[in-house]
Amino acid sequence: MMGGRALLLLLLVSALLVQIRASDPLLYESFDEDFEGRWVVSKKDEYQGVWKRAKSDGHEDYGLLVSEKARKYAIIKELDEPVTLKDGTVVLQFEVRLQNGLECGGAYIKYIRPQESGWDAKEFDNETPYTIMFGPDKCGSTNKVHFILKHKSPKTGKYVEHHLKFPPSVPYDKLSHVYTAILKPDNEVRILIDGEEKKKANFLSADDFEPALIPPKTIPDPDDKKPEDWDERAKIPDPNAVKPDDWDEDAPMEIEDVEATKPEGWLDDEPEEIDDPEASKPEDWDDEEDGEWEAPKIDNPKCEEAPGCGEWKRPMKQNPAYKGKWHAPLIDNPNYKGIWKPQEIPNPEYFELDKPDFDPIAAIGIEIWTMQDGILFDNILIADDEKVATSILEKTWKPKYEVEKEKEKAEEAAAAADGLSEFQKKVFDILYKIADVPFLAPYKTKIIDVIEKGEKQPNITLGILVSVVVVFVTVLFRILFGGKKPAAPVKPAVEVKKPKATETDGAGSSGDKVENEDEKEETAAPRRRSRRET
Repeated sequence: MMGGRALLLLLLVSALLVQIRASDPLLYESFDEDFEGRWVVSKKDEYQGVWKRAKSDGHEDYGLLVSEKARKYAIIKELDEPVTLKDGTVVLQFEVRLQNGLECGGAYIKYIRPQESGWDAKEFDNETPYTIMFGPDKCGSTNKVHFILKHKSPKTGKYVEHHLKFPPSVPYDKLSHVYTAILKPDNEVRILIDGEEKKKANFLSADDFEPALIPPKTIPDPDDKKPEDWDERAKIPDPNAVKPDDWDEDAPMEIEDVEATKPEGWLDDEPEEIDDPEASKPEDWDDEEDGEWEAPKIDNPKCEEAPGCGEWKRPMKQNPAYKGKWHAPLIDNPNYKGIWKPQEIPNPEYFELDKPDFDPIAAIGIEIWTMQDGILFDNILIADDEKVATSILEKTWKPKYEVEKEKEKAEEAAAAADGLSEFQKKVFDILYKIADVPFLAPYKTKIIDVIEKGEKQPNITLGILVSVVVVFVTVLFRILFGGKKPAAPVKPAVEVKKPKATETDGAGSSGDKVENEDEKEETAAPRRRSRRET
């Protein structure tokens, strides 16, 4: 009886120890202590970026910091024991804060497979083989949370890089975020950001990974060649077709409308533009040095009410006799054989697979090339229990994120109270660009005045936007349908004298040239300078 109780007690203690062991992380790095001695910085020449242990902005929590811009970085931590990925659940999780954003660079982690005997961690670089690469990467059109698996083909023995299709995007802010990849024994992988599932995939599905882990059963025969007489044209010109006798290929597309008559009230003797009567020759204008002064042009006010000014010409209309170049009509090709494809043959590299043959994780490494500094890695975790990952996320990341989010909201509210919101700034930037459209030159000064008034009174932004768009559309409509030519660019009422040629050294010549061009642009359409140009 006593022996049975002792055995039961032993089983309970064993089960408890197993449960405690299962709840411990396989790896957890919080950077609460200095990383030197535990992490190894690559000694390869190309990795000049300096890693630092630093506090996250606004927190007392430490992380591993990318401290310089436009550098390559590489650092690695070898595990006490390799982590197997073949059997149960494995969770890969880490925290990243892009404190200065991420315009071009990576913030991912490489999970390194066991290396050959004699390998030195100081040699860690881009060529070091890994099992999984996971995390944010952004540059140009690339904006994704990578999940890449390197899998060894049991048929060829070669490693193939398999990319997750349609991965989630990187959050577009400067807050702390947690990236989690959960690998399940049923071949499922789930990608989470901040604890929220963003992607679910199956390792063995061709729809989820490119290329697929399981190769296709057949492939196009590389030795098969298209026969020389193979005709892929579905349609051909009718060889029996003849151009009609009345088909005139030289007839113009448009002809003068002989039935058109000059509108009543057309002002033949009035020019479309006249000299600005309010403009006057500058007092310091020198005809010999600056040339003959000409007043800037404005629209002739007499033409505003009239149908048109200047020489009247009959408008053009579509030529009913126009047919263009004659082509024989297309008919079905009697010799059409379809689009040629090489025949399929059995794929010599095909294999079947019940589950991926993952290599173990023997080390974790960060090997990146980034144009930003301020990237902070923290709370790197490998666990065999999702609850452990969730618990660490709740305790370490969530409180920081809530503080950062509140600070962000307060800053946005202060910016809105202080002046223009980010949206309003973008609207006014667009309006200034509209004001610079060439055919709006005669109205530019008035448009700028309206925009500047809107900047001082942000509550009327929408009304300002509508007003400028109405002016733009009205002028464009008048140009297209009003019978007038586009207004010529306004000539300066006051022109800056050209500087006399002087000798400059090579370092200053280009700067002088740009400055003079700016002066010309400034005098091309005289107006009051806005605060955005100062």
